[in-house]
Amino acid sequence: MTRENMSDKEKMQQAFLEEAGDLLPELETALLELDSDPGDADLVNRVFRALHTIKGSGAMFGFEEVAEFTHELENAFEMVRCGELQVSKELLDLTLSAKDQIQNLLGDPQDHDQEAMQSILEALKEILPLEHSTQGQGEGLEEEQQPAGEKLVYRIRFKPEKSIFATGTNPLHLLEEIRELGQACVIAHGEDIPPLDKIDPEQCHVWWDIILTTTQGKNAIQDVFIFVDEDSELNIQLIDHGTESGQAEGYRRLGEILTERGDISRQELESVLGNQKRLGELLIQAGLVSRSQVETALVEQQTVRKLQEERTRDVSSSSVRVPAAKLDDLVNLVGELVIAQAKLTRMIGDHENRELKNISEEIERLSDELRDNTLGIRMLPIGSSFGKFRRVVRDLSSQKGKEIELVTEGAETELDKTVIERINDPLVHLLRNSIDHGIESPAERVRLGKPRQGTITFSAMQSGGNVVLTIRDDGRGMDPEVIKAKALEKGIIPPGAELSGKEILNLIFLPGFSTSREISDISGRGVGMDVVKQNINALRGRVEADSIPGQGSTIRISLPLTLAIIEGLQVRVGEQYFIIPLSVVSECVELTSEEKQNRSSGRLIPLRDTLVPYIRLREWFLIEGVPPAIEQVVMVSSTQMTVGLAVDEVIGQQQTVIKNLGQAYQDVQGIYGATINGDGSIALILDIEPLVRDVRSNESNPAVESSFGFNTEAS
Repeated sequence: MTRENMSDKEKMQQAFLEEAGDLLPELETALLELDSDPGDADLVNRVFRALHTIKGSGAMFGFEEVAEFTHELENAFEMVRCGELQVSKELLDLTLSAKDQIQNLLGDPQDHDQEAMQSILEALKEILPLEHSTQGQGEGLEEEQQPAGEKLVYRIRFKPEKSIFATGTNPLHLLEEIRELGQACVIAHGEDIPPLDKIDPEQCHVWWDIILTTTQGKNAIQDVFIFVDEDSELNIQLIDHGTESGQAEGYRRLGEILTERGDISRQELESVLGNQKRLGELLIQAGLVSRSQVETALVEQQTVRKLQEERTRDVSSSSVRVPAAKLDDLVNLVGELVIAQAKLTRMIGDHENRELKNISEEIERLSDELRDNTLGIRMLPIGSSFGKFRRVVRDLSSQKGKEIELVTEGAETELDKTVIERINDPLVHLLRNSIDHGIESPAERVRLGKPRQGTITFSAMQSGGNVVLTIRDDGRGMDPEVIKAKALEKGIIPPGAELSGKEILNLIFLPGFSTSREISDISGRGVGMDVVKQNINALRGRVEADSIPGQGSTIRISLPLTLAIIEGLQVRVGEQYFIIPLSVVSECVELTSEEKQNRSSGRLIPLRDTLVPYIRLREWFLIEGVPPAIEQVVMVSSTQMTVGLAVDEVIGQQQTVIKNLGQAYQDVQGIYGATINGDGSIALILDIEPLVRDVRSNESNPAVESSFGFNTEAS
């Protein structure tokens, strides 16, 4: 059912489910961070805020079971906030398990473990203080504590004892301390000041009302008056809470403020409401309140309204929730627009109508901006997945009796949303392998002279048009001799095969390969690694392994930033067009006839102070025809080295909409997609890494042999 066909109630429930989909990962992340820093009050507030929102919104939109279950957890973290309960591993374990149950309830109300939920609640009661084990959360605005960074508005009435000066206290200094807590409107009341001839200069005859906007809690305000509160009249009221208050127009009226503060009674208010004058003036004329009291109430009203207007404006402009399917449709439409724009540019070509050319250039500029903005919307920081990875490490290391720390780097590195979603499962599988068979037990690590706690480092960094993800552990590593022996035993490689160390390690990605001596319910190093490789290849990525026995293993994954549209350099070889991702292109140079005939350097082309190897795309892809006298060589750089690609012609830069190849072309080395040119022809998008890898290793590929001069006939 589409959103357009939903009833209002279903739309609201769907909105809650989407909100909960954001809150639950945030809850899990905060809980995992609390595991490392149990005393962090901001993290406790983040947990409480997530639970409070899920409970409140769940009850509002008909998810009563979710609300009731979450309410008990909210109570526990309210006690943590009040200092009545300490953050413990048991509390975090229960809350993480509860989070999983909430997620199941929201996914399918019929598909959840009622016994598990009851078990969580019973275990929770056991760790709560006895006097609170059955007590619900206190109600009322006064007992709320603010989320970190949330602006609150307090009403403070401070009437100091007249003899306050005798104690050496200056009330003005206290008011200055209040101003340091936030934005304060201070109104002095002088109604009690006696005539000049009767005034006692050693007594304080003034009192104050203060409207304070602050991110601090009530305790911070009480601390200011800590030495005078017993001898003074001090009243602190929370009158506006960001998560509880209504819309900007909904705050109390002037009469309501005055009656709530006790300045007048409800009967006195109603007795003057029949007059036509403004309420404040009427009350002053009636002698019921002073002008300063009315002024205080007006300041309070204006302050709260202004703050609520800011909140409403910020919320409305900060973000818009869009279904992923609509975003995918937008990207597809932008892709079609890019193709249409390329056709328009080609059609106009050398057209003499200058005005028409200007319009075409303007459309091209707008198309570029629309493409960049649309793709930018799809980009998310990889750090959004770190919470899930921490949970995997925490749960499995505890299950296996190991002590493991997950270190993350490069959380801000951005990837296409689709790439992040599809790479999550392979990354989790790799982490499970490191935990299960990579990191040793604490006792074994101590025996080997290692720290008891093992470390898994997950890092992300951008490299040209790709993102490189690395999972590195300091465990036992992988032994190439053991891997090779297992490969010979299984017939994966023939006897006498000569393989480099890296090639041997990468055998773990072949189907059915495993060196694990034990069957594990978690993983086996190598078990399922072929699936990991297939999933990464499907994203046009690459994966490779590295290891030092006894010191640890490293799995390195290279992925494209986006799966939709790239900037490319179009080249031609014979009648075939190719696109080289612009992010890997460094420069273009000419290959003259003299350089071709120079056999002393093999297939090397001089580039400033060095010689760079190159290959001919004509020979690699077996394209018939004779190359021109002067070929163009496009210099491309990868994580391994720089090589040249010799082509007939460099056509120029263009936006490239990536189209997936059919199943028959999935395994063609050096190509990962195709695009449609402006004239309707097809251009193949090159995958640079296989070309560079073969140049580096001089594998026995006829095209590579010929490009290095091994096959003199072809040269």
